[in-house]
Amino acid sequence: MKYLEGLNDAQKKAVLATDGPLSVLAGAGSGKTRVLTTRIYHLIRSGVPAQEILAVTFTNKAAREMRERVRTMLGGDGPVPFIATFHGLGRELLERYGKAIGVPRYFSVYDRDDSEKAIGAALKALDVGAKELSPRAVLGRISRAKGEGMRAQEFREKYARSGFGARIVAEAWLRYEKTLADEKALDFDDLIALPLRMLEEHADVRALAQDRWNYIHIDEYQDTNALQGRLANILAAKHKNLFVVGDIDQTIYTWRGATIENLLEFDKEYPESQTIILARNYRSTKNLVDAANAVIEKNKNRKEKYSTTERSAGEPIVVHMARSAEDEARWIALRIRELMRKGTAPEDIAILFRTNFQSRALEEGLLRAGVPYKLLGTHFFARKEVKDALAWMRLAMDSSREVDKMRAAAAPPRGLGKVTLGKLAAGQRSALRPGELAKVEVFERIIEELSRAAETLVPSEFAKLVILKSGLRRALLEEGSEEDRERFENVEELASVAARYDEAPGKESITAFLAEAALASDQDEMDQGEKTGVMLMTVHAAKGLEFGTVFVSGMEEGLFPHQGMGGGNDRDEEEERRLFYVAMTRAKERLFLTLARVRKIYGSDFASEPSSFLADIDGSLMLYDETDGEEINY
Repeated sequence: MKYLEGLNDAQKKAVLATDGPLSVLAGAGSGKTRVLTTRIYHLIRSGVPAQEILAVTFTNKAAREMRERVRTMLGGDGPVPFIATFHGLGRELLERYGKAIGVPRYFSVYDRDDSEKAIGAALKALDVGAKELSPRAVLGRISRAKGEGMRAQEFREKYARSGFGARIVAEAWLRYEKTLADEKALDFDDLIALPLRMLEEHADVRALAQDRWNYIHIDEYQDTNALQGRLANILAAKHKNLFVVGDIDQTIYTWRGATIENLLEFDKEYPESQTIILARNYRSTKNLVDAANAVIEKNKNRKEKYSTTERSAGEPIVVHMARSAEDEARWIALRIRELMRKGTAPEDIAILFRTNFQSRALEEGLLRAGVPYKLLGTHFFARKEVKDALAWMRLAMDSSREVDKMRAAAAPPRGLGKVTLGKLAAGQRSALRPGELAKVEVFERIIEELSRAAETLVPSEFAKLVILKSGLRRALLEEGSEEDRERFENVEELASVAARYDEAPGKESITAFLAEAALASDQDEMDQGEKTGVMLMTVHAAKGLEFGTVFVSGMEEGLFPHQGMGGGNDRDEEEERRLFYVAMTRAKERLFLTLARVRKIYGSDFASEPSSFLADIDGSLMLYDETDGEEINY
């Protein structure tokens, strides 16, 4: 069979083992996608109708690419199996069989913004202000409950005697469900929870779905949550032909609900199952593979898997300690310019960072060096939370700025809508109701207090005061989700940027800082089109990608591993180690690990210790570059 040529023994075994449950533990760069698509092609060539084959992956892009690969292998002839994301699978099941649980044949799907607006309307109907309980927080609580398989009425009964917040969430959820029903709509959580409930409660529908797909493939199985695992198991319950592929060592989304147990305990769920390990790494040099092995083998919650490669040793891993985050960025930019001069394409270079706030210094360093780049995500000064804080700062400088007033009034929400602010702008203060007027006066007092403080504070201290008095600290750090807490790190970084102007206190220094921020924002908003460049992204965003050269910045204890993610919890500490493993294995030829001796956090300098992860790598695999960042000139 010609299509098996070029596969190694383990890959061939995975392709040809068509019957019964099978888990494939696929190391980084081991060719798992090729194995998946070749196995699907082999099934069709063996006489299995394409319509009896299901393949599920995690992103629309991955599903699209898998469909195209299979279509190409089939020569463009005949039907292609159903290949979709979990949400696409859920939608298909509900469109075809949803009548059994009252889901209409044609329904719309609410995105997050739609859901937040609906939750906001429910809270308003309950006379609960956004200042008391934000729609985002309520939706997050509902989403977690749906992810656990809970229904609105169950939640209400469970938390009937709980505190104010839980009771309000329960009532808002019931109203939210009515809105969805009235609109003939579902949200993303429903696309997993409802199909599972339908299959578990309706034997006739379950039989139809199980007969429809005899062969089921799940990609990135380590990223599935509890409900997705149950959905896969119930669909495969009749024929048992469940093929799952994944890498326990790349489980980095438990904070989103992914459960490592689905892959880790697959052989307990299916005692008759086979396990095949794809250990050969075709991507990275031997030095990189050996270093990644040394890092990940420290984890306990994994299955033994030691990657190998037939590639040469390659270059050593370069480690550089800079004096500051700015020097770190400068050093990285210089290295990249050298690589580009020697012929490396910028798009084959990536700079990875643990948290979003790090991108600010890196972007600035690349811009000053004239290195083209593309940031995956939102540029620092274009991030919502940064724009919110800047609006507050500008408003303290000039309270007549209506655009900033509208933004600040909603960040965080304090019950001041456009109508109320519109009356103020039109000079109709006397038309305000007592409740509206009280909220306006509180808002205005905060602005006045900040304006007075600006006369005597240096910019970084003023930024900290704005973050506190505006309520941004409380909303993002104290009451927010894990994602909100990371957004707060971006707001903290704004105070660090402001510290550059701390030579003198007063509004003149603060205005100079705001002018820089405005210029940076304008530059960030420029359309870079399809221009190629060095890729900047978080390590989470880099999963599934590969580059010839990778820089991992911020290799400091408390930053990577990230303080608060570890926090003494073994499982979380292991996730940080898996995240570093993912970062390392994105590199094909060269890996640079950089850190700063001193990093400015929230406007103050903090001495840093090298990441404990560096000690896991054999010293013979690393080269320490002691070039002083301040010696690098453009």
